[in-house]
Amino acid sequence: MALKKEKTKKERRSYSKREASEYNLFRKIFLYMVTKIGYMIRFKLVYRLKVYGKENIPKDNNYIVAANHLSTLDPPLVAAVMPRPVCFMAKQELFDIKFLRWWLDWLGAFAVNREHLGASTIKTAKSIKQTDWVLGLFPQGTRCEPGEIRDITKGFASLAKVTKCGILPVGIIGTNEVKRMPFSGQIVVRIGKVIPYNDNLDLMVEEWIKSIEELTGFKYVES
Repeated sequence: MALKKEKTKKERRSYSKREASEYNLFRKIFLYMVTKIGYMIRFKLVYRLKVYGKENIPKDNNYIVAANHLSTLDPPLVAAVMPRPVCFMAKQELFDIKFLRWWLDWLGAFAVNREHLGASTIKTAKSIKQTDWVLGLFPQGTRCEPGEIRDITKGFASLAKVTKCGILPVGIIGTNEVKRMPFSGQIVVRIGKVIPYNDNLDLMVEEWIKSIEELTGFKYVES
């Protein structure tokens, strides 16, 4: 039993740090096929996806995508609408599941401890900046009820600061409603203006919350 636990820890740690070379053409093609083809068909056919604010997306990759979080559809949705490939941080427990570990690995995701920002997370964020990918994350950390913005962590602002990246706020509405019939759902994505990185983490967090409130109509609820 102890040997099995130790093996699991080693496997999980191996996905906590990514090198720039890992974000290669093969992962890019896989991500494109899964999100921009596979998921996009569902988003268009079932959810009548509408995207606003694409003109706010920088031409370079000097930004971090930070969206509100409603459902498991949010990561592939963000990856599908962004012009550059997006890799996400995923809670380390997901890498304990064999299939999910393979799936997340090929999508470029990496394992993180949601309780604190580790050195490997910072190194991976810096590695991503050396590629043509961008880092995507959800400051809420976990899925929240629609209409509310709560449980915000400062980790995303810290990553913006250490990588000297701006924060691109993305407001998501409608992914929490599970629909299967064609044109039965409605997803709206609104992309705001980039929030410049700042030494004041609290200020960046406040600006992100304000932006998401404007983009979604949701209200911030202090935990």
